[in-house]
Amino acid sequence: MKIFHTADWHLGKVLQGVSLIEEQRFVLNQFTDAVKEEKPDVVIIAGDLYDRSVPPAEAVSLLDELLWKLTVDYKTPVLAIAGNHDSPARLQFGSRLMQANGLHIVGKPSESGGGTTVQLEDEFGPVQFHLIPFADPSVIRNLTKDEGVDSHHRAMESVIRQYGELDSSIRHVAIAHAFVTPLGEPEENTSDSERPLSIGGAEYVAADLFKHFHYTALGHLHQANFTGTEQIRYSGSPMKYSISEENHQKGFLVIKLDGKGEIEVKKRALSQNRDIRTVKATMSDLLLEAPSEDYVFVKLLDDAPVLFPMEKVRSVYPNAMHVERVVNRSLPEQATSRVSDIERLDDRTLFNSFYEEITGDAPDQETKTIVEEVLQELLTKKGESL
Repeated sequence: MKIFHTADWHLGKVLQGVSLIEEQRFVLNQFTDAVKEEKPDVVIIAGDLYDRSVPPAEAVSLLDELLWKLTVDYKTPVLAIAGNHDSPARLQFGSRLMQANGLHIVGKPSESGGGTTVQLEDEFGPVQFHLIPFADPSVIRNLTKDEGVDSHHRAMESVIRQYGELDSSIRHVAIAHAFVTPLGEPEENTSDSERPLSIGGAEYVAADLFKHFHYTALGHLHQANFTGTEQIRYSGSPMKYSISEENHQKGFLVIKLDGKGEIEVKKRALSQNRDIRTVKATMSDLLLEAPSEDYVFVKLLDDAPVLFPMEKVRSVYPNAMHVERVVNRSLPEQATSRVSDIERLDDRTLFNSFYEEITGDAPDQETKTIVEEVLQELLTKKGESL
């Protein structure tokens, strides 16, 4: 069976106040063209179809256009799940009607807190796809009445447990949206465009939970990689969504699943019409560069302040997103970019630093606990309101 694995489309994404919808159309049309040409047996979209739970109209229209091409024009089944950016109820609306055209979208867990199974066939027999939408611990805890579900790992464990013992005579593919690491240990997210799933280190899921699946198609992390084993993979996002992703190689994965459940993985590249990248130069050198439509983040190397820098930069880079001056280049880089470093700190670390600077002492455990509870509440409310 030939599977196309993609995720994290984030339709409706806005970068520095600029809508990326046309860039997304340009990139994802390459993906649908590849489906038309290579004729996979199924397309997997592992969550975060939209960038926020109430997407703009043009994002909804683009998703409708892309899914129509895949399922109706190209007769390719699509299996999609909700990610942490999606609204589960909105994404699942009308899903039973869509199944007739081969579109299976699972927005929320079942009433018992489990996932959904879709079975497809190839020349070797059946393949069961186990669709696990974003498993928020509070939601799973409420559905299962299990107070032990206190982390994303426990929530995922609970969902997978409901599948019971998998039939060893057929092949099994899991589709999930989570932050999976080899042992459930904390790891750095390589993209600052993806918000955390939880506060206080409870967002990580151990790869061992997926050991009984022949392949696990993951979404959430924007850089393609495998975790735990080569059978547990992130496809990454199809395009860059922040300057932190400028060195990512974007695309999607092509999985060939043979009759014994062995996999072969290849990556297909997708290109952007306008790249997202950093430009480092003095203003005089920058003004001599060839004009470009790319979305650039400019670091000016001038020793003296530059008047009206954005106006000058946009004479060469009309889509420039940000301009900053890197002062005193003789100092170590960490000393010349303190503001940028502060902007990259997570909320908890930022509070601890602020508290220590004001009081002279590190916050005690009680203070840390209160702050984490407040941050978690704010994160939950943010997800509900987006």
